[in-house]
Amino acid sequence: MEQSMRRFMKVGLVLHAAYRGLGDGGGPILECLGKVVQDDYFDAVEVAHIHDPDVRRAAAGLIRTGHMVSAYGGQGRTLSAGLNLNDLDEGGRQKAVDTLKEGIDEAYELGCAGFSFLSGRYCEETKEQSFCQLIKSTRELCAHARDKGDMPICCEVFDYDIDKKALIGPAPLAARYAGIIREEFGNFGLLADLSHIPMIHETIEESILPVKDYIIHAHMGNTVIKSPDCEAYGDNHPRFGFPDSENDVNELAGYLRLLLKTGFLNEKTRPIVSFEVKPWKDEPSEAVIANAKRTLNLAWELV
Repeated sequence: MEQSMRRFMKVGLVLHAAYRGLGDGGGPILECLGKVVQDDYFDAVEVAHIHDPDVRRAAAGLIRTGHMVSAYGGQGRTLSAGLNLNDLDEGGRQKAVDTLKEGIDEAYELGCAGFSFLSGRYCEETKEQSFCQLIKSTRELCAHARDKGDMPICCEVFDYDIDKKALIGPAPLAARYAGIIREEFGNFGLLADLSHIPMIHETIEESILPVKDYIIHAHMGNTVIKSPDCEAYGDNHPRFGFPDSENDVNELAGYLRLLLKTGFLNEKTRPIVSFEVKPWKDEPSEAVIANAKRTLNLAWELV
């Protein structure tokens, strides 16, 4: 496309994926964030838990100074602790809700424009009960966020049988879930991720079209699922063009083309569309980020 991608979206980067050592809320957060803020390719940055209040305040100031927007990824808060929003045990479910409520508070403190999370694991024979538990949890999270302001809340769509094995999940179930929550909470939506689509065994059209009215956030990334024997197999978000992987320039172009056609990419709201890419083994973060930018540049020409 001849028109600039900036007219239709804010290109972002998931900070704690692109740089090592940030996943536990510590590490060189401000140093890594500073690199992204100084790179005018990016209009947005996605952050996660930052346990030091002084670092949180400094990070929020740095993002404001860079004239950027930010979003908060709450997925790690439940994954790292083994918590599950659709836990059939009420005590376990409440622990998951409580830690995400803390994340929502932190996201407001950071000045974030959105908060994301994921559903939990489930058993096929109790799938409907798990779904009801997830509905209950999501309503609590949306109400908590709405009580504090107008920050949107979104559930990221993950695989259901390869790696995270999350309830949400295949597009028909994701559409049912989002439809129920949206009836009560206008601040709720879904996060689509290109890297997860092959893992859900869906085409881009099969994954996006049933939920097109609920998508409020998007990720760009890659995955390896050909064989468990392949390097980076599973939900590891390797660079585009990684050996035996699923996504490169053409796949990213198809994804963006459909998001533009459905109206998600648009000039009025310019939603956040972030790279979620991780260095594999000893790959430098800077090289992986440069790979992502080159891939997007080429893909946008094909949109």
